[in-house]
Amino acid sequence: MGTSSTLVRPLELRDKSRWLELWSGYLTFYESELTQAQTELTWERLHDDSFNLNGLVAVVGEKVIGFAHYLYRPSSWAEKEYCYLEDLFVDETVRGAGAGRSLIDAVIVTARAKMSGRVYWTTKESNTRARVLYDSYSPASEFVQYRLPQTY
Repeated sequence: MGTSSTLVRPLELRDKSRWLELWSGYLTFYESELTQAQTELTWERLHDDSFNLNGLVAVVGEKVIGFAHYLYRPSSWAEKEYCYLEDLFVDETVRGAGAGRSLIDAVIVTARAKMSGRVYWTTKESNTRARVLYDSYSPASEFVQYRLPQTY
């Protein structure tokens, strides 16, 4: 899967050091911080077949240049589960060359194979560069997301 120069494959244990670099860039982009323990938990979950979190990477040559994390959730509106593309990030030095599209397309292929009722994702309204790509798939939803702070 992927463009002619970009291969998309499942995230592997050997990808950890590069994934950590990209994950750090992703968190910085979204002006977020997570503890090292949470980052390690996320990494472990991505490799735990009993946990509902999946990872793909975009690779050019031997270098991992991006990742996508996705999960499935049931819906009261559909018979089949929905696929949520939770995290998508491409190294800023290679953005615009098709890796993001390759990752999204690979998630869509995986979701279709699972007969998922929908693939969806969110981004910041101000993420205009990514939204050009996202808008090529579908117009933004009319729904507004609300978040409550942690309750524990």
